[in-house]
Amino acid sequence: MSGNAQPERVFHELETLVRHLADELAGFRRRALVAEARIKEIEASEGGAASLDLARRVTQLEKDNERLETRLEAAATRAKQMLDRVRFLRQQAQGSER
Repeated sequence: MSGNAQPERVFHELETLVRHLADELAGFRRRALVAEARIKEIEASEGGAASLDLARRVTQLEKDNERLETRLEAAATRAKQMLDRVRFLRQQAQGSER
C-alpha cells in the first residue's frame, strides 16, 4: 500500500462530507424559499384566522432552523477536523518520502 493511500482516502471522505453538506444546505434553502412564498400567499389571501396557524408554523420553523443550524455547525466542525487530519497525513507522507 502506498504512502499516499491513507491521505487520499481521508481526503475522499472529506470531499464526500462536504458534498453532502452542500446538498443539505441547498435543501434547507429550497425549504426556506417555499416557506416564505407560502407565508406571503397566506397573508395575501386570508389574514385573521390564518394568523394563528401562521404563528404556530413560524414558531415550528424557527425551532427546526435552530436544530438544523446546530447540525450544520457540527458538520462544519467535523469537516474542519478531517481537513486538518488530511493536511497532517500529507505532511507525514511528504516527510517520509524525503
